[in-house]
Amino acid sequence: MRAIWTDENKLKIWLQIELLASEALVAEGVVPALDFAQMKAGAEICYADPAGLVARATELERTLNHDVIGFTTAVSEKIEGTSSRWLHFGLTSSDIVDTAFAVQMVQSLDLLIQDVEVLLPVIARRAREHMMTPCIGRSHGIHGEPTTFGLKLALMHEEFIRALARFRHVRKVVAVGKLSGAVGTNAHLSPGVEAFVCEKLGLKSASISTQVIQRDIHAEFMNCLALVASGFEHWGVEFRHLQRTEVLEVEEPFTKGQKGSSAMPHKRNPITWERLTGLSRVIRSHALAAMENVALWHERDISHSSVERIIFPDSCTLLDYMFGLLTRLMDGLLVYPENMRKNLGLSLGMWNSQTVLLSLIRRGLTREDAYGLVQRNAMKTWEVKHAGRDDADFLEVLKADPDVARHFVEGELESLCSLDFHLKEVRARFQRLGL
Repeated sequence: MRAIWTDENKLKIWLQIELLASEALVAEGVVPALDFAQMKAGAEICYADPAGLVARATELERTLNHDVIGFTTAVSEKIEGTSSRWLHFGLTSSDIVDTAFAVQMVQSLDLLIQDVEVLLPVIARRAREHMMTPCIGRSHGIHGEPTTFGLKLALMHEEFIRALARFRHVRKVVAVGKLSGAVGTNAHLSPGVEAFVCEKLGLKSASISTQVIQRDIHAEFMNCLALVASGFEHWGVEFRHLQRTEVLEVEEPFTKGQKGSSAMPHKRNPITWERLTGLSRVIRSHALAAMENVALWHERDISHSSVERIIFPDSCTLLDYMFGLLTRLMDGLLVYPENMRKNLGLSLGMWNSQTVLLSLIRRGLTREDAYGLVQRNAMKTWEVKHAGRDDADFLEVLKADPDVARHFVEGELESLCSLDFHLKEVRARFQRLGL
């Protein structure tokens, strides 16, 4: 990913655009074929020494204070005779810069798409592995009803399926170039030149532009990256909570020789999840900067340029790096089913409260009356627990309440208050998801 955003790659694309534009002008009878041949020969020298081209263009820019003129001057030095006069003919800087920028965004998205395609099978494998591993589901951080760890991972898999779809969609959005001149009127180059160059680069021609491609397109790209990065934080927060000492249902891999704390040798911290959480915040902040770039003065100003030179390479490189981390994390994630079962027991079976509530409603009680009965017994169960007694059990408290027990035959409450009842649709859910 870093290579995509190097000056070497950028100038290579700039040179490709310049040559394609000249080739189109040869076809239109503007540029003589012999001059174009000499231009190509000079370009080959530049292609053979990309670092040298960057160095010379940078050296020239120090005096010229203009990156594109530094580039065209450096290339012109390699073209024999007067043929270099056709280099950049009819073009403005943004024709080159923005069209190349689109190519770089497409190249970056192709890598990010590959990243997701590598990650998804890893998550799917772990989800199938723990499809029926029961654990408690939580709302507000408090025990709710049972779920399975496999369902958690299936949810994660589905989120990154959406990330893949977003990448593929935004790839189409950003794959747009322009060679329409200083204010977008095609006064000096025909639309045919623009169409030829864009087609050769795998881009669409902008249906209309000013001196620049409109920055809402770039903001959509950055918001896509930010939204995907937010998914990293979503799962970073989830697994960091599950690794807490009091919970310890999962743990990120702790490699041989690793140390967790400079002060406390016992520590095994969720540092990689925390790193992913922090980096997602960086990418989201860059998305805000991209939206600030949408409003430019008239047909163009340059306020967006300095911002984009930072946020695009950084965000693309960070997200690519984050995908590598996440894939390794999910591949080596330590899962502790026994702790999950132990934690299920902490709420004393009260995760069956809705099951009993609905069963009482089916037997003719109003919702208010049924709710009151179930809540009364749940609160009593907590009181027994908080009193320090070891016999606190929601099912037993329900059975001992005649107002509840009279609505059920012997063994019926036991059947309702079971994990099997809660998890009976899990396999079907996996089938519907194609996992």
